[in-house]
Amino acid sequence: MMPYGEDGGRSSLPDPVLRAFGDFEAGFGALFRLVAPPAEPGAAARILYETEGAGDSIRARVARVAIGTREGATFELEVLASVRGDAEAVATALRGTLEHAFEAAREIRFFTVELSERYEEIHLLYSISETLGSIVRMDDAARVILREVCDVMGAKRGSLWLYRDRDDSLHLTASVGEERRFPPVRADDPDAVTSMVFREERPVIASRAPTREERERGLRGDSFLAVPIRYTPPSGEARTLGVLNLIGRRGDDRYSAADQKLLWAIASQVGSALENKRLHEESLSKERMGREMELAHDLQQKLLPVAERFDAAEAAGRVAPAEQVGGDFYQLFKLPGGRVGVMLGDVSLHGFPSALIMTLTMSAAGIYAREHDSPARVLRDLDDALREELETTEMFLTVFYGVVDPQQGRLVYSNAGHPHAFVVHDDGVIDRLTATDPPVGFAGPDSYGEQEVSWDASTDLLLLFTDGLSDTLATTARGDGETRVLETVRFHRRSDPERIIDKLFELTTDANPPNRGDDRTALVVRARGS
Repeated sequence: MMPYGEDGGRSSLPDPVLRAFGDFEAGFGALFRLVAPPAEPGAAARILYETEGAGDSIRARVARVAIGTREGATFELEVLASVRGDAEAVATALRGTLEHAFEAAREIRFFTVELSERYEEIHLLYSISETLGSIVRMDDAARVILREVCDVMGAKRGSLWLYRDRDDSLHLTASVGEERRFPPVRADDPDAVTSMVFREERPVIASRAPTREERERGLRGDSFLAVPIRYTPPSGEARTLGVLNLIGRRGDDRYSAADQKLLWAIASQVGSALENKRLHEESLSKERMGREMELAHDLQQKLLPVAERFDAAEAAGRVAPAEQVGGDFYQLFKLPGGRVGVMLGDVSLHGFPSALIMTLTMSAAGIYAREHDSPARVLRDLDDALREELETTEMFLTVFYGVVDPQQGRLVYSNAGHPHAFVVHDDGVIDRLTATDPPVGFAGPDSYGEQEVSWDASTDLLLLFTDGLSDTLATTARGDGETRVLETVRFHRRSDPERIIDKLFELTTDANPPNRGDDRTALVVRARGS
């Protein structure tokens, strides 16, 4: 704004000053003149303000006071007439009012200039908020934000680094003014400024020494500004997510404390956006994983035969995975000559990896059980088919496979390390079908033999279950879980298989404390023959 009176009229005076003159003229019937001293020796004084008509009608002063401003300007206030008040008193009162008016005008000018100078910065912060809210991918948002920051702050180059805890390193997420890609920087790198800013969680303003060519051209080295990207949750401790760097400045200027403050505010917004997007993506990922696991659970359950609908024998079975999917399974095969194939397996561990092995096992077993009459040969081929996959995943599985021949009155079986296989007789005697070989995945090339036991087609039950069922029932007070399972089956041995399965799983429901650390599976078969 031009100095007061430079245009030779009252228009250069601030509005608060002009309003003060108008109020006093109306209130006291007074005439005023405001005079500025000569700008230089020998020059004439300048009249900044004069009541209209005062110069033509009245020339004598009746009162005069000096007025000073905080900007160092000095004026003289002349009272030419005062109809409704003492001229000296009016002059003194108006002086105080004018000094306040000049001060108010000065503050308005100051804040107007400050706002004008910071307009681009304010617009940048607003733009960043819109960008972070409208762009889904953080990499894309980071590039847009970094480009705008460099433009507003006059940076030659910029980079945004984010920390990944899986390798304890800072990774370049976005860059401006740099064509090459930089490798990750270790968070504990003692020589990297970016790492130092991340570790110490404080901003840095530094300068690079000019090269010889730059010195000859009168240039200084690049100025460098780096701030940590921080996130402060509503509750809990703040944490550092990355670093925002600006390197070099157009016009060879240096970064200032005000620049640091602005970049810190930007980094804070970026930090909040990063965390919000991470939580959003994590939520979507969990939701997607939940849907996928539900689908996997449904598909796995459909792979299992409905034992109650098996028409070659009375049977019932149930699989209750510890997670949504598991590694326990059973299968029933209708074989030539009225024979019935019964298989139950337990893959080590549980969850999704075990479910994959379980699926492969069921697929392969379905083929081999129809190709070979010998249970031992079925397990031999099964071992050969799964060996490589089991070695890769470091898993194994216990498998019982038996073929019941009601007409011949026998059960031929091969047991690869499965501990819970029994024949329950009508008189309550229970015979354990002991393991013939180690689990699949441990057995060598010479493994897999088979045993034969008698089978009473009118009364015998084949009972198979996994240790997840018995472990659920094991307590110090009530003894081992296998005993409880066998006692329950012995008591209900003349019931249909479905009722026996229901009673077994009722035990696990009532278990206190319940143990759901492993998959629970049970299969009961009564093969009477035709």
